[in-house]
Amino acid sequence: MNSFKKTMMAIVLLLSITLSNAQIKNAKTEAVKVFGNCGMCKTKIEKAGNLKNIAQVDWNEDTKIATLTYDESKTNQDEILKRIALVGYDSEKFLAPADVYSKLPGCCQYEREAKTAVKSEDPKMEMSNTATVTETQKTNQLQPVFDSYFELKDALVKTDGNSASVKATALLTAINNVKMDKLEMEVHMVWMKVLNDLKEHSEHIADTKDIKHQRDHFMDLSKKMYDLIKVSKQETPTYYQHCPMANDGKGADWLSKENAIKNPYYGSQMLTCGKTIETIK
Repeated sequence: MNSFKKTMMAIVLLLSITLSNAQIKNAKTEAVKVFGNCGMCKTKIEKAGNLKNIAQVDWNEDTKIATLTYDESKTNQDEILKRIALVGYDSEKFLAPADVYSKLPGCCQYEREAKTAVKSEDPKMEMSNTATVTETQKTNQLQPVFDSYFELKDALVKTDGNSASVKATALLTAINNVKMDKLEMEVHMVWMKVLNDLKEHSEHIADTKDIKHQRDHFMDLSKKMYDLIKVSKQETPTYYQHCPMANDGKGADWLSKENAIKNPYYGSQMLTCGKTIETIK
């Protein structure tokens, strides 16, 4: 009976991996050691590593081997392992933060092995599970995205549909140029969640000169940009502002580099309608 159960489990595992490969385009499969102990670990490791139609992780409790199947045009091994490290599980390449590991249930606290997560040109630099990048690299990855967003906002303030289309095209280019492996872990996690929406709304704004249609998509774009800028380190404050009249009286928000209100949803019709509801530093 035990032999039969093991055989059936192996078949189910093989079928699940086969189905995963079929759903993921440009599928690449790799095996990597990820440390953990039990079924609870398996659930957390796989949940952290999985991304619908992009990455699938299957972790074996006995061998401690994680089978990674992913679309190599959209992600890579490092990004998957960093997400897993963020929830408390070391791999051969990345260490989980000590405070996260310490919060794991007792049954999940595996024996940690001393290791260096990544190489650094500065031997004195202490590395965690994040990518080996300088602060300048981390900041510069998203700065063009934020700068393009603010330029788009300014075009909408001027009620200039042609300019807004051009600025949205530049924003889309900036989004596509972001190298995800250069982002800090917390930023990377949010980026993966908002990326598709940022692209979709930027494309809609770029593809039309209709200012109303552009403003409708700018509302949703601003929500996702807010989520992203909240976890990003900024040299200067960003102001999160609200217009109660926009969106048919339901209200709408936007981000600005200045505290003075310049409404992108009404322009000169109601230029100063709104208020700053949060200062992001």
